Amino acid sequence: MTVVGVDDTDSRKRGMCTTYLAARIAERIESAGGDVERRLLVRLNPAVDRKTRGNAALAVHTDLDAEKAADIAREELAPLAETEDPRTSPGLVVADCDPEAVPEQVAQFASDAVRSFHDLDDALALAADAGFETESWAEGYGRIGALAAVGAYRAFEEWTYEQIAYRAFERCGTPREVDEASLFAAADEGYPAAWDTVDHGEGEAVCVPSAPGPILYGIRGESPEAVRSVAAGIESEPVERDALFLTNQGTDAHLRAVDVDDLGELRDDRAYRVDAVVTDEPATRRGGHVFLRVRAADGDSTELQAAAFEPTKRFRDRVRALRRGDRLTLCGEVSDSTLKLEKFAVRDLNRTAERNPVCPDCGNTMSSAGREQGYRCRDCNTSAPGKETVELDRELEQGWYEVPPCARRHIAKPLVRGGFDAPTHPER
Repeated sequence: MTVVGVDDTDSRKRGMCTTYLAARIAERIESAGGDVERRLLVRLNPAVDRKTRGNAALAVHTDLDAEKAADIAREELAPLAETEDPRTSPGLVVADCDPEAVPEQVAQFASDAVRSFHDLDDALALAADAGFETESWAEGYGRIGALAAVGAYRAFEEWTYEQIAYRAFERCGTPREVDEASLFAAADEGYPAAWDTVDHGEGEAVCVPSAPGPILYGIRGESPEAVRSVAAGIESEPVERDALFLTNQGTDAHLRAVDVDDLGELRDDRAYRVDAVVTDEPATRRGGHVFLRVRAADGDSTELQAAAFEPTKRFRDRVRALRRGDRLTLCGEVSDSTLKLEKFAVRDLNRTAERNPVCPDCGNTMSSAGREQGYRCRDCNTSAPGKETVELDRELEQGWYEVPPCARRHIAKPLVRGGFDAPTHPER
């Protein structure tokens, strides 16, 4: 077997898509008499600064001779990669082995690439030790992702699928023609086995990208049958080619589940799952972003700021409904010492609050009578020794809440997929 890994051929401004390159490489391999066992789409650490767009690396698993497969990959990559963009830095890694038989160090490299960072020199040294062929264009930073794609099949156990339809390449940069009525109908028919196809709350066709690349739409789901069925129901401009990818999308593979006494230990540009307690009331700031402060669930520790930013839309209302004392599990990436929320679980709600006492005679709220002198009704002269505790009606329930499909990261796991440790409140 041969594993061909490629990465970093697209551009934020100029378009292209490395999945398109992988699809073409697979077609060429089949035309050359090789069998393509699978196409792998691997989302790496979303916080990597050098990423072009979604930070996806690709691999093609085939029985074609490694040298022939490498030649095909070079011939396809060179004319398609957007190397005039200074951020685009393509890389190719070819492994002459079964995807399950890559060295353990390469599999660990792939796992770490989703949750941490790698240097190019380390990637090249590891590829050389494993006897893998590498090639670069521009500075070749894409060899980091390409090596991670080679090791990913051994590194991860949970996989989903994406069926991607591509438009004619010459149409790139022009408005996509996708009939939304058929798209929403197909999405409803395929849900929940196919998820994040549309966002009903925002009326948005999530599966149709806005970037100027060759993807027409991409359908994500639990099985090949589920994603292909939805794609078959969509009316659109002509589809030039399509391809099915096995992927780590929708798996939460980027999250580190940590048990820490001090949230100050969390590092920037990593994603975490942590237990926490709300220490201050949520505040909405300029731009519509919602912030709150939390500490570790056990013990008094350094507080951490958490945030639901404006693009998370209605999820912000869930965050605004939190109160001091609520016990939560939070998931998201830490950036600039702020946890950017992707989802959270309510473990226990603070259902009481203290307020100034109410006068039993007139029903008005009493005022402070002075330091350590209790409270007094100015009209009736009645008094009370201190604040009273009242029961609160809470909008939230125990269980998991998430950002809507329009704001979900590729790698984040939608609640509708199941497997969570509490009741779920999925967004669609």
